Amino acid sequence: MAVPKSRLLIIETQRRRASRAWRIARAMWRNGRVIGREFRAPIGVFLVAIFGGGWLYGELLVRAGYERLPFLDLPYTMLALMLFQVPTELPRQTELILFWYLMPLVALYVAGRGVFEFINLFYRSDKRHTSWEEAVASTYRNHVIVLGVGHLGTRVVRALVQMGFEVVAIDLKPDDQKNVELTELGVPQVVGDGRLSNTLDKAGIRHSRALIVCTSNDHMNLEVTMRARDLNPGLRIVVRVWDDQFAAQIRRFMNVEAVLSATDLAAPSFAGSALGIEITQTLTINDEEYSMIRLQVAPGSFLDGKQIDVLQDEEDMDIVLHGHDSSVQVHPAGETVIHAGDTLVIFALHRKITDVVARNQRHRSNRGQG
Repeated sequence: MAVPKSRLLIIETQRRRASRAWRIARAMWRNGRVIGREFRAPIGVFLVAIFGGGWLYGELLVRAGYERLPFLDLPYTMLALMLFQVPTELPRQTELILFWYLMPLVALYVAGRGVFEFINLFYRSDKRHTSWEEAVASTYRNHVIVLGVGHLGTRVVRALVQMGFEVVAIDLKPDDQKNVELTELGVPQVVGDGRLSNTLDKAGIRHSRALIVCTSNDHMNLEVTMRARDLNPGLRIVVRVWDDQFAAQIRRFMNVEAVLSATDLAAPSFAGSALGIEITQTLTINDEEYSMIRLQVAPGSFLDGKQIDVLQDEEDMDIVLHGHDSSVQVHPAGETVIHAGDTLVIFALHRKITDVVARNQRHRSNRGQG
């Protein structure tokens, strides 16, 4: 019997919608600045030429004996010279004549460099996309950063988005399929090495609430953890590692909230699958380990025929879900009687959970031997 999966949802409110609209507006402004940096050289030369050059041209005119032009007319005069227009009669002074020949050259440089930068930006769609993603990520606050968008990282991102959290992804070599999924989820991605401060800053590490490191390289995960802890001392960090001893060292010395090793994560799943049960990762609360388990009541088990309230009192556990035939009850009534074949979801101390599993399976084994 399948047990419905639960997930945490954050309700979409008007405040959250307004916050998202404001973030998009900030991202557009930031992206405009990013694109402006691509054209800063020609734009800078153009502004210096029309304003600085205009002021200098006006001062030289006065020194040559001409009437002083209004300052507002000087930039227009420079622009007219760039476009091969004749604003006044050709002066006789050499220093003024130079402006008449230099301004068209400046215009040629600005136009040529600008066209080059535009074509470069237009055809390098990957660069344009990366700039936009970084601009969006820079506007996030109180978000979660997921580093390593592989198989595990993608599932983590998907789960966080379903829960209603804002997420920024970091990956060194993203692939097209993952890019498409992240775009559909509305998750910006920063492309770069997560061990570098610059990459973490682009993802907003100083303003994030948590960092989840999902790469399969233990040494890289350690470097990322050290760098992130240095940039944001109060950050919650969750790290995936393969080596159990390495996990203990990271937890002890790096002040990491959770270090999840592959063996620790896989062991309950393997054991549970073999027995036809599902067991959660153990939670440690006040130095006590708790777990939640889904199991099917075996015929002849100590659970068979007992009321829920009696079991909860005698066994010091909480039965949070009871499934019988096609019906499922969350927080079932205490007087409900459990029968063989029913599905239970139980929360208790981990040692109690393992005891319940063993006793339930023992009766099944004894029944099979008989």
